[in-house]
Parts: sequence; structure tokens; C-alpha cells
Amino acid sequence: MLRILFLLAILVAGIALGPMFAGHQGSVLIQTDNYDIKMSVTGLAIVVALLFIILFCIEWILRRVFHTSARTKGWFIGRKSTRARKQTRAALLKLTEGDFSQVEKLLTSNADYAEQPVVNYLLAAEAAQQNGDTQRINDYLSRAAELADTDQLPVDITRVRIQLAQGEYHAARHGVDQLLNDAPRHPEVLRLAQQAYLKTGGYSSLLEIIPSIEKAKLYDEDTLETLRNQAYIGLMNQAMSDGGSEGLRQWWKDQPRKVRNNHALQIELADHFIACDDNEQAQKIILDSLKHQYDEKLIKLMPKLKSGNPGPLEKELRLQINEHGSTQLLNSTLGQLLIQHGEWEQANHALLEAIKQQPNAQDYALLADTYDKLNRPAEAAQMRRQGLALTLTNN
Repeated sequence: MLRILFLLAILVAGIALGPMFAGHQGSVLIQTDNYDIKMSVTGLAIVVALLFIILFCIEWILRRVFHTSARTKGWFIGRKSTRARKQTRAALLKLTEGDFSQVEKLLTSNADYAEQPVVNYLLAAEAAQQNGDTQRINDYLSRAAELADTDQLPVDITRVRIQLAQGEYHAARHGVDQLLNDAPRHPEVLRLAQQAYLKTGGYSSLLEIIPSIEKAKLYDEDTLETLRNQAYIGLMNQAMSDGGSEGLRQWWKDQPRKVRNNHALQIELADHFIACDDNEQAQKIILDSLKHQYDEKLIKLMPKLKSGNPGPLEKELRLQINEHGSTQLLNSTLGQLLIQHGEWEQANHALLEAIKQQPNAQDYALLADTYDKLNRPAEAAQMRRQGLALTLTNN
């Protein structure tokens, strides 16, 4: 600006002094309705120059005033931003201590001036959930949604996570259905969807996302298999609840071969048929499954059966004893089946073998019953004493 004023001064000097040195300055007449203004050309040049100088001065003063105002505003904003950073760091430390009231207070104090205000409000919403304040949760989520603009995914994920924590499972399921449309392979979306479907019985939906969970490598193969079986068992429960034994039978028939060949599901299916009092179907599943793979869980299901045809079960147990050796579980199970059908002498022999291999209070009690039936009260009393002593020792 000083350069411009200097050039302007030279220009004015030239206009003023030139005519003076030349000896004729000329004149200028300005007429209005009420006034006549007459001056020399030099005077007019000086007036114009002075007006320019005045305008430049006014502009300089205004610029300084507004610049100072902007710097003052920037100073206040910078101060609040610095405070927001410190409070955010302090809130994270309080979070590790579990002091959620302080976390919420620190995160929201200057949240709008934080580096990531959306993150501050979302963390504050989760802290408010720990404090049980639903109104503040909604307020923080609404503010985060405003600041997030088009990137609403973090807000929606946090909302669903809070709904699950509060037990609002059906609302959470509605939320994850929408999230899966927007981000079907997002790891956290898949985790939340898994939880929501398990809580609401959405087992078919859970089976649909398991391939995506597998691709995202959220779990190892064993955990995935457990999750998959959990979904099928849930569907099994629904089929039994809706249609009883017949509904369960039809559901199993409709499953693909890979599912029907799943050994763990076969065990669960047999247990469900026992719960439906369909002992014939349960016995068939147990015997067919044992032909392919020995499993103690199948053996333990046998005493639960109320079969009118125990012969095949007893025969299978004897085959398993020959193949896998005389174990406590096999002898005990055989003894229990023989007791159910009044085979007291054989049951007594099987239970004695079981106790020799591994003393068990239940087997002692069953063995005492067989001695009672065989009219041998002294041995029966001795077995009960030994069983009681074993129980006390174990306790």
C-alpha cells in the first residue's frame, strides 16, 4: 500500500507542478442545481488524490480490524481444540479404569472442537449405555449422525452394538439387516449380525452369513463348525417346537446329505427324538451312527431310551466292548439297560466290571439294587456303604 501511495504522490505532484511551471493551470467548472464549483485543474487533481488517499486509509483500517477479529476467533478455536485433545486423552485413560461417567463428561465437553468429533460422540454414547442413560445415548448418536454426513456406517454400527448391550435384540436385528445391505463383508457388521441372529432365533440368516464370516477370517475352523452346528441345532429346536417328532423328522429329511452325515448333529437329533418320546427313531439314529463312529455321547443316550426292543442296543454294546475293550462307560450302560428289562444277574455282572474299572457312586447304587433283587441283602448294604463313602471322599 505504501508503494501505491508513493506513486500516487508522484502523480499528484506532476499534475500540480506541471501546469504551474508551464504558466497556465487551466480551470474546471462543476455546476449543480444549487452550486457552481470552479477550480483549477491542479486543484481538482489534488482533491482526487486526497480522496484516493482517504479511501486507501479506510480500506487499510477495515482490513486490520477484520484481520484482528479473525485472529482472535482463531485463537479461541485453537484454545478449545487444544482443550478437546487433552480431554479426549484423559477420557481414554478413564475408559481403561472403567469410570464411564467421567468418560462421557470428558468426551462431550468440547466434542465439536475435537479432531474426530464423530468418534467422541460415539464413544460417549457407549459410555452413556454403561451408565444406563437412554436419553443421552440417543442425543449423542443423533449428534454423531449430523456430523458424519454421508459416512453413517460407524454411527449405525455403534447404534446396533448398544442395542445388543441393552437387550433390544429385535431392533438390533433390523439394524444389522440394513448394515449387511450396505457393508456385507465388514468384520464388525458380521460379528454383530451373528449375535443378533442368535439372540432372535434367526438361524437360517446366520447360516447365510457364515460363508462371509469364513472369508473374513473372523474365527478358526473349529469355531466356525461350532457356530454352524449351533445354527442347525436352533433350526432343529424350531422344527421340534412347531411339528413335534413328525416335524423334526421332515426337517431332517429336507437337509442336504452333508448335514445329515454330520456326527455331532446326529447326536443332537437323537436327543431331540428322545425328548419327543420317539424312542424308536432315536434308537435307530444311535445305532446307525455308532456303526460309522464310536462316540461316548451316543452311549450315554442309551439309558434315556424307553425302548420296547432293547435287544439291538444290548447287542451293540457287547460289540463295542469287544471292539473298544471293557470300559466303565460301556459296562455301566449295559448294566443300566439290563436293569430296565429285569436281567438282574447279567446287570450285576456288568456293573461289577464297571466298578472294578472306575468306582462310581451311581454304579454302586445300581449294583445294590441288583443285589436286592437277587435276595442278597448283605452285599446290597455293603455296596451302599461303599458308594456313600466314595461320595463323601469326593466331596
